[in-house]
Amino acid sequence: MNASPRRTFLKQAGLGAVTLSLSQSAAFSQTQSKIVLGVIGVGGMGGGHLRLLAGREDTEIAYVCDVDEERLATAVKAAQSISGRAPKAVKDLRQLLDDRDVDAVFIATPDHWHAPAAILALNAGKHVYVEKPCSHNIREGRLLADTAQQTGKVLQVGTQSRSTEFVREAIQRIHEGEIGEVLVAKAWNSQRRGTIGKTQPSEPPAHLDFDLWVGPAPKTPYRSNLLHAVWRWWRDFGCGDIGNDGVHDIDVALWGLGVTTHPSTVSCLGGKYFFDDDQQFPDTQYAVFEYPVEGVPRGRKKQFIFEQRIWSPYVQDGYENGAAFYGTNGVMILGHTVGWRMYGPRNKLLAEQSGSADLGAHHQNFLDCIRSGQKETNAPAIAGHRAATCVHLANIAARVERVLHFDPQLEQITNDAEAAAFVRRTYRDDHWATPHGV
Repeated sequence: MNASPRRTFLKQAGLGAVTLSLSQSAAFSQTQSKIVLGVIGVGGMGGGHLRLLAGREDTEIAYVCDVDEERLATAVKAAQSISGRAPKAVKDLRQLLDDRDVDAVFIATPDHWHAPAAILALNAGKHVYVEKPCSHNIREGRLLADTAQQTGKVLQVGTQSRSTEFVREAIQRIHEGEIGEVLVAKAWNSQRRGTIGKTQPSEPPAHLDFDLWVGPAPKTPYRSNLLHAVWRWWRDFGCGDIGNDGVHDIDVALWGLGVTTHPSTVSCLGGKYFFDDDQQFPDTQYAVFEYPVEGVPRGRKKQFIFEQRIWSPYVQDGYENGAAFYGTNGVMILGHTVGWRMYGPRNKLLAEQSGSADLGAHHQNFLDCIRSGQKETNAPAIAGHRAATCVHLANIAARVERVLHFDPQLEQITNDAEAAAFVRRTYRDDHWATPHGV
């Protein structure tokens, strides 16, 4: 019940793309055999990028950047042990961006630095791989997408499902109409997280430059449950788990649904139903988005649903995180890092596939685009912006507890002044990393 002919086709198509990119890369290769990289943020995901990139023959990690001296030292040792070369270690990303020899950067900072750092890098002439969500708020996402277009640099958002073969096969089947017309898609994040506890402000550790970590966000006191990784539960720095794990599945759901704009109507109920701690985002959310269908008279819409329970040990529909696509002739159930099953009428299993997320393939696509001069990556800025906008709109709607009307072209909430203010954020006065136009 697998799809080996289609899988073979996808592999052959991928090889063809690689061959094409290599043939087009002669001008780049004649002057430079390796793409020179800097990695900004070398903790969790950044450390994963570092280890994969250090093992490649076609890249050179010239810099690692982090505000934590201990993490920085660990990253230098890891890169040297894998590649045989120690990169320069800096804590201020401006030192990296000022080096003209650096071709591209990988940004794996907390969310509040994603768009500001990426915009600075693009304007400094660097190609950019930026982790998800690509923005902390809707306005930042628009500025990032515009800057990528204006500079002509390659940008890849870290939603690696878009380069993962089994996911690409599933989306291809959907777009070819194998389950009919898809009118509704759903994504979910159902897993058991831990509490972050309750703390009071305290002094940051000596090895951490906390002021540099806060960056353009409003100044705030250090707390022991603010970092590392815990920042994602605080509004000034993260986007909640919907912006962490959820955005992967949101991106895939929108991709399969075939929408090429933002939603026009958003509703979200949610809150802290389970955790009694300092988290500022919902641990439980149910969001519904309506999308106008382009080129169709008024009244025709598509629907996207997102649900989240980060206190639940239940694996929903066989997958902890996933997306479902409801078509007029069947349904596709896709697990984020597991596989998919496609059903026809009366629940007849038509095909299935297993697999795992392929971060290496996502790196390869980014690097191939740099070498070939092709600007459109598998996860371009505009796709990242659309997925992140759903994250932000869901969080806003849950916060104000009202249905929101959103203008997809103006990227403004039109019916609620309180909610409309959250399209942007407050920045620290006159900070060097605050994007122009926010």
